Amino acid sequence: MDNFNYQNIFDTKGFEYIAIIAFFLVLIPFWIMLNKQGGIKQKIKKALRILTFDVLKIPQGIFHSKNHTWVFMEKSGTVSMGLDDFLLHTTGEVTINYLKNSDETIHKGNIVAEVIRGDKQLKIFSPITGTILSTNSHIIETPQLLNSDPYGKGWVFKIKPDKWLEETQHLFLAEQATNWSKTEMLRFKDFLAISNKKNSPEATLAILQDGGELMDHPLSELPNGVWMDFQESFLKFND
Repeated sequence: MDNFNYQNIFDTKGFEYIAIIAFFLVLIPFWIMLNKQGGIKQKIKKALRILTFDVLKIPQGIFHSKNHTWVFMEKSGTVSMGLDDFLLHTTGEVTINYLKNSDETIHKGNIVAEVIRGDKQLKIFSPITGTILSTNSHIIETPQLLNSDPYGKGWVFKIKPDKWLEETQHLFLAEQATNWSKTEMLRFKDFLAISNKKNSPEATLAILQDGGELMDHPLSELPNGVWMDFQESFLKFND
């Protein structure tokens, strides 16, 4: 025992070791949190109201139309139809005006509704043919559902389809929908640059965050002329 030397860890590098251990104890759960499904980056962008592809909801099991509506067939054979997340992220909160009602027959390409924000509106086209079974009264009473739950409680029509297999051949599903949405986001940025220059050059700064990122709901800050261009470029029905 005479040769045994006791050395207090705190007399040497003890505090440094403890600091390193504490650092990793903090870092590991933080790293796990950063990599959780859903992504922290997406949440940050939403909190900062930045519009990028990452913030868009794109359910993989529904059909997406080029005129920014969606359709989904339920087990009963009834089809739900609504507005896609891209459209609602560009406009901001809107109200809906139904132009077609229950028991009416509609054809692919018919104007079935309008979305309205103040004195501005956009026409909505049906992506399928069928008979309207019901409209969603909840989005009249609580229009915020359109934006908060566009693929759920924010549905617009229930439809009995006539040509489901034929007409869904031209719609986007799963990976196709994702790739198309990425292209639409890029196209939208180019569209804003051109339309703003023509209609409202001074409005460009109003829709940009510091650093040049596009603000969420950019159309909400822009005049009627831009909305009319958006209708022609993104919502006009093309078979």
